[in-house]
Amino acid sequence: MPNDLHRQRVLNFLEIYYSGDIDGALARCTDDVEFIANAPIDILPHMGHRRGKQAVGEMWRTIRERYSEQRSEVPIIVAEGDKVAVCIRVFFRKRSNDRMVQFDIAAFYTLRDGRIAQIREIIDTFDMIQQVLERDVAAVLTGKNEDGV
Repeated sequence: MPNDLHRQRVLNFLEIYYSGDIDGALARCTDDVEFIANAPIDILPHMGHRRGKQAVGEMWRTIRERYSEQRSEVPIIVAEGDKVAVCIRVFFRKRSNDRMVQFDIAAFYTLRDGRIAQIREIIDTFDMIQQVLERDVAAVLTGKNEDGV
């Protein structure tokens, strides 16, 4: 029974967050919520490690400022005890040029007293950075052009 309840709490949180309701999403988190992502902070300085509703809220608002639309799909969700693991496919529309960026996130939530206490995200950052920068990063790193030469 608790597994189903925590699973539903995370699904509700995701629905609210991706609808753009930052305050509603924060209301589902503990005051000391911790957010950890493996994103390269030199390119995405708003990501990384954040603690507390204010810091997490600022990060989420920064993301909202950069993308005019956000939506998600949840093909996999598993709950066990106070932990919920989710595979999330996200779609962000860039404000600068209306281009859609899509990538996958493995997100791990820890709940405490019915609220989200920790969010740990593992992102395919290579794919995400290529889309955000709109460049073939592999070609830049290897010194080859897009034709492999």
